[in-house]
Amino acid sequence: MRIAFSSPRIAVLAMLVAAFGAISTVDSARAANPLELNFWLSGPRYDGQMGECWQALHAVSAQFAQKESTYWNSNLRITGFADVREVAFRPWESPNGAYNAIPRRFCTASAMISDGHPRLVRYSIIEDGGFAGTGLSSGVEWCVVGLDRNWAYGRNCRAAMP
Repeated sequence: MRIAFSSPRIAVLAMLVAAFGAISTVDSARAANPLELNFWLSGPRYDGQMGECWQALHAVSAQFAQKESTYWNSNLRITGFADVREVAFRPWESPNGAYNAIPRRFCTASAMISDGHPRLVRYSIIEDGGFAGTGLSSGVEWCVVGLDRNWAYGRNCRAAMP
């Protein structure tokens, strides 16, 4: 069977689609490659390898300072952390859960704020969670209880937990 294309552009496009399809047919346990993350969107390929809770503290601290300065005209900073612990790892992976959900590590920590008040920080580390999966951002979502002024995460930062 011979397939005829009306223009060379369509032929090149068909070859590219076939090539991308061949790349994505390998079925192994690995994270999505940059092509799959940004263009092909062939499905999840998560391996569950992400940082530990303590490794995200710098990102939380830096993003908190930036948010306070930019949106709330405040110079509050996180000066230190204590009681860092993991709350859940991939909590939705059950027969009744979202089987192919993006792996996350949920954590909490006690943060000392520059105003002298300790506050609870709830955060999650998300595999391939940077901007469009490219790593341009940290892949950390967080909420400081009592300083979520627009209640983006709900009362007491409930939406930041599993």
